[in-house]
Amino acid sequence: MSRLPQRIVCLTTETVEVLYALGEQQRIVGISGYTVRPPEARKEKPKVFAFTSGDIDKILATRPDLVLTFSDLQADISRDLIKAGVPVYALNPRSVDDILGLVETVGRLVGAEKRALALVGQLEAQIAQTRAIAAERFARTGKKPRVYFEEWDEPLISGIRWVSELIDIAGGEDVFAERARSPLARDRRPSPEEVIAAAPDIIIGSWCGKHFRPERVAGRPGWQAIPAVDRKNLHEIKSAVILTPGPVAITEGLPRLLEIFDL
Repeated sequence: MSRLPQRIVCLTTETVEVLYALGEQQRIVGISGYTVRPPEARKEKPKVFAFTSGDIDKILATRPDLVLTFSDLQADISRDLIKAGVPVYALNPRSVDDILGLVETVGRLVGAEKRALALVGQLEAQIAQTRAIAAERFARTGKKPRVYFEEWDEPLISGIRWVSELIDIAGGEDVFAERARSPLARDRRPSPEEVIAAAPDIIIGSWCGKHFRPERVAGRPGWQAIPAVDRKNLHEIKSAVILTPGPVAITEGLPRLLEIFDL
């Protein structure tokens, strides 16, 4: 009889994505209501929690032998579950390397290490291929597009670390790369004047939970002077693709960035 966890609750979408990719979805007995990948998970698995709120009894009713949580944002539910005697593994991916590490970690937790390493190898190959394409473009043009990534609009919040790193891999230059290293949203809040001064060539919006509205961005006072606005280089990448620290950020986020940067 296996001593590995058989009844897993995943409170964020990226661990669901990984378990399905490893062929271990039968272990999942509960998911977050915000899970979007893979689409079949929403049909097959019971939703037992939101993201930072919900009824712990719904989780306990699944009789989990492991709950996978995300970062300090789920610190309270992690604490409550631990107090209730449930094993909890709190993951905190913040970089591209962390995403690859998450795949390896989840694979080891369920005894699928070989499959996890194979998946990591595929993701690393895609990253290398993207770097090569970006390098060829730079050799040809001598230019890197300056990119402002907007995670939220009110207040302005710029991109998080793995997004900034993906921009770099795809051949762009994140105008707020230093800020992106902070895990706290409050430290990634540029003023409108700072964005104007940064003069990005491209603006990418991924407003978590709502549609990006390029016309609102273009209509901000003084933003007409920004090259990206003047040239109408305003693009959306869905938050379910780029703001999820799972394989999808690499498998779908990177190709989308390459497409946008092909000026």
